[in-house]
Amino acid sequence: MESSFYYLFFLFVPFLYFLTKNLFQIRNKKLPPSPGFSLPIIGHLYLFKKPLHRTFAHLSTKYGPILFLNFGSRPVILVSSPEAAEECFTKNDILFANRPKLLAGKHLGYDYTTIVWASYGDHWRNLRRIASLELLSSHRLQMFSNIRVEEVRSMVRTLFRRSNRGEFEFEFVAVEMKSMFFELTLNVIMRMIAGKRYYGEKTDELDEESRFKEIIRETFELSGATNIADFVPVLKGFGLNKIEKRLAVLQRKRDRFMQELIDEHKKVARIDGGGSEKRSSKSMIEVLLDLQNHEPEYYTDEIIRGLMLVMLSAGSDTSAGTMEWAFSLLLNKPQTLAKSKEEIDKNIGPNKLIEESDLANLPYLQAIVNETLRMQPPAPLIPPHESSEECTVGGFTVPRGTMLMVNIFAIQNNPKLWKEPTKFEPERHLEVKMDGFTLIPFGTGRRGCPGEGLAMKIVGLALGTLIQCFEWKRIGEEMVDMREGSGLTTPKAQPLVAMCTPTPALLNLLSVL
Repeated sequence: MESSFYYLFFLFVPFLYFLTKNLFQIRNKKLPPSPGFSLPIIGHLYLFKKPLHRTFAHLSTKYGPILFLNFGSRPVILVSSPEAAEECFTKNDILFANRPKLLAGKHLGYDYTTIVWASYGDHWRNLRRIASLELLSSHRLQMFSNIRVEEVRSMVRTLFRRSNRGEFEFEFVAVEMKSMFFELTLNVIMRMIAGKRYYGEKTDELDEESRFKEIIRETFELSGATNIADFVPVLKGFGLNKIEKRLAVLQRKRDRFMQELIDEHKKVARIDGGGSEKRSSKSMIEVLLDLQNHEPEYYTDEIIRGLMLVMLSAGSDTSAGTMEWAFSLLLNKPQTLAKSKEEIDKNIGPNKLIEESDLANLPYLQAIVNETLRMQPPAPLIPPHESSEECTVGGFTVPRGTMLMVNIFAIQNNPKLWKEPTKFEPERHLEVKMDGFTLIPFGTGRRGCPGEGLAMKIVGLALGTLIQCFEWKRIGEEMVDMREGSGLTTPKAQPLVAMCTPTPALLNLLSVL
């Protein structure tokens, strides 16, 4: 009996020592402040209300710009100041270059191997190099400029015909802007990827087109959904993982669709006898298949599918949403719309349509885009990062394995940084150039968005052309509803419907498009 007591004593003492030591270390680490109580199992999840970026902004105003939260079992640091964001993405950029293992990345990210979901390392660096140099470089974007111009002018042609009553008589017509912008950006991206467009003026819809549209709809529906099992894994056993099952089914559809496009290009290449390598203007699939020919062990079909799906998902909804918000803001402030039209008329004139090369000479139009991105960034919360090692931010300790969330919305709408931030004032971007990390709508650091250049070209050209070619007004006397909906890219709660008619001075030019 006595020997058993000593045996248990000598087992218990080391355990007590290590337990006390760990608790002492945790208490003595200077963690960021936390709002309210962290409840068992759910942590701080009970505090959250949609839209999350506004809830987080409120918490930061109350408790400070660097907060420590528990999303269920996941430790999270929430950053809402430019100084803290700069520290995260400069001094600690490598340490925060990983992604958390969320279920969306497991299913839609090929088990965390795509450029969005891959952890920092050789594989991610190579994917980033491919995206930056092979797919989205300035040279490559310039080669695709004709696609952007053609699609924007196709959109203008459709609006012109809808408003034409015949005999050069025109009327104001209602336009559902969200759908129009979404179809524009999807056509641009898909033509860049595979040389195909799936939206247009055709009346007969092919099976391939209907499948594509359904995949796109499901992708954006599920991408904005929160999977509670990411934060409370114990709930996976209670039948609450329906989203995960839908993600798996969706990925099989996406995979099959993209593989068919790749196989189609391979077949053409065999018939062509490798002629695509000699062409300067190649689709992105052709570029990647050329790389596959040289390094087949790395540039697998799965790698190609992953890159294409990221391009499609990340490049379409964000740009379309920015244009819809921009027009909503302009319609609620007609004098700003008129000022932009005046700039375009002065610099472009009535005898030609805006080209991408003209955008540099339209600073007020650029200011409108920047102000829209400030007020309604495409992703108000930067896609989450995760710390690979313990580090410090703002003097606080950030433990290893902590998820980092940076609230761009809170930074870009902070009244201490921006005068009257709730007002739509493009002029502020002409008067003062904001330095540092006060305006980062595309993120920053190693994992900043590589598609920023493409997005700015599409948005600038489309907005400028629509302002140049049409007169715009609201559908009634009421102001446009500016409430936010739910989703990763913060869509409008109510899709924008606007009225337009062709600009009289451009009727002859528009009639021959």
